[in-house]
Amino acid sequence: MTETERYRDRDVVYAGRPGENMVIRSANPTNYFQAITAPDACEPIDVDAKLFLPPARGASPAVILAPGSLGVGENIETHAATLLNEGFAVCVIDPFGARTVLSTVANQTQFSFAASAFDVVATLGALQQRPEIDPARIAAQGHSRGGAAVLIAACRQFADAVGSTDASFAAVYAVYPWCGHQFREPCVGSTRVRAIVGDLDEWCSVQEIQGQINAMRMGGADAEVRVVPGAHHSFDRAEAPNVISEARVARSTPTVMLDDDGAMFDPRTGLADPSLVDYDLFVLALKQGFGTQGATIGSLEGQRELFTADMLEFHRQLL
Repeated sequence: MTETERYRDRDVVYAGRPGENMVIRSANPTNYFQAITAPDACEPIDVDAKLFLPPARGASPAVILAPGSLGVGENIETHAATLLNEGFAVCVIDPFGARTVLSTVANQTQFSFAASAFDVVATLGALQQRPEIDPARIAAQGHSRGGAAVLIAACRQFADAVGSTDASFAAVYAVYPWCGHQFREPCVGSTRVRAIVGDLDEWCSVQEIQGQINAMRMGGADAEVRVVPGAHHSFDRAEAPNVISEARVARSTPTVMLDDDGAMFDPRTGLADPSLVDYDLFVLALKQGFGTQGATIGSLEGQRELFTADMLEFHRQLL
């Protein structure tokens, strides 16, 4: 997207199917604690999205696509077309346009990670009201920051408060997700969860992702993770590995754990503090020397095809 063009303002066609603009009634919570304990007090915002429907054949399964820090790009659009060709409805969220944000690569605190997860749960609620969509067969797929969003949105601690007890995903596919915020005891109910990440990822900690998925498994979830050898961050993109110089990352910083009410545990004290926000703990990580500048994205030969096959294998179980 250009600086003057919002995703909603584009006439977009994927796999021959035109996009329909949707308005998602979401919010800008200051942190997870506000989102969970006082969702009605959060600043409201209407987030942009586009819905693409396959040829009419009854209520379709659907996949929500939540982009990462670069916004709706070529990889997200390619995946939307691929999923439409398989018979899925696809809803692409644009979390940036309504918030007048172009990218969060250099600054992840322009809006909270809780807001990103709020967008995903709100989109689920909106799709469940559509007669063209099977409400029991809705999956969420998130990339990077979007991967963080779909994993939090899958947790009942968050979804039950922000949406409703009916706001349940059939499946969540987290693509190289940032897992720096995690519930101590994540409960995802019947939602199937899969994460995929490259072992050379410089943006996200593979061990952190493995830890979150294992915590879900320990809680009884059907959850798994695939680590792709030799793959960097965004290995589903159609570009050779290259360095994003303005990226600010802190892959080895301590994980911020969340209490069931969303309060963040201060890693310095081990105590939950409802007043803590993303900015506080990102600044702490930088002061402790965990931050680095620059990180690699892109794919090597065969990695995009590997990703597409893995994505389709996961989502086809909804069909």
